[in-house]
Amino acid sequence: MTASHAGLRAVVSGGASGIGAAIATTLLERGATVAVLDLRPEGAPAGVTALPCDVASDASVRAAVEHAAAALGGIDVLVNNAGIGAQGTVEDNDDTEWHRVLDVNVLGAVRLTRAALPHLRRSAHAAVINTCSIAATAGLPQRALYSASKGAVAALTRAMAADHLREGIRVNAVNPGTADTPWVGRLLASAADPEAERAALEARQPHGRLVSADEVAEAVAYLSSPAAGSTTGVDLAVDGGMQALRLRPTEN
Repeated sequence: MTASHAGLRAVVSGGASGIGAAIATTLLERGATVAVLDLRPEGAPAGVTALPCDVASDASVRAAVEHAAAALGGIDVLVNNAGIGAQGTVEDNDDTEWHRVLDVNVLGAVRLTRAALPHLRRSAHAAVINTCSIAATAGLPQRALYSASKGAVAALTRAMAADHLREGIRVNAVNPGTADTPWVGRLLASAADPEAERAALEARQPHGRLVSADEVAEAVAYLSSPAAGSTTGVDLAVDGGMQALRLRPTEN
């Protein structure tokens, strides 16, 4: 394993499970010191500083970021990974649910970045990576609210990249396809036919399977590495080709 992140100090929100835990583990393996912020930090990978944080609360975010900065000795990398899902068309969720999801998925990233900026400005290798989604670039059925939140994250990423480039802070996003995570597992378990639903999710991605959390973590490792110093304002698809490829049907 390369030491591409040796000496870097990284904060990963939502880092106690799923994609966030894979990101935290990968950054650790590459030499970073890592703090995980999570509503339930007890599940965080071994070797990280695990801190409780509710990204829907500005006070909680500011306290957690300051604690993380003190524990790590500063912040070089911020991964805004915390988020929640939503299902349904525009008819299926009331205003309260719209506000709840947007508050976590969009404003959560705003709060964390806002709190971390004073520390990032002191870093020689500052990078922010937002976990976005294929839902930001492809119209998916029954995902109106979730897609709106991730579309906002994609636009926010580009705006932040423009705002902070001359401060030496790179801002990018990673766009996973449907990933094999606990959240997707719960969706499958609630389906009328979980096996058929999983097959459908796998089939809509051109490479024919779900994306792994480790594959997303590898993309985040690249975007957060000093080796990616000329990469900013991009959203990197990790979706088996779903965003860009249109394969011909296979012949039976």
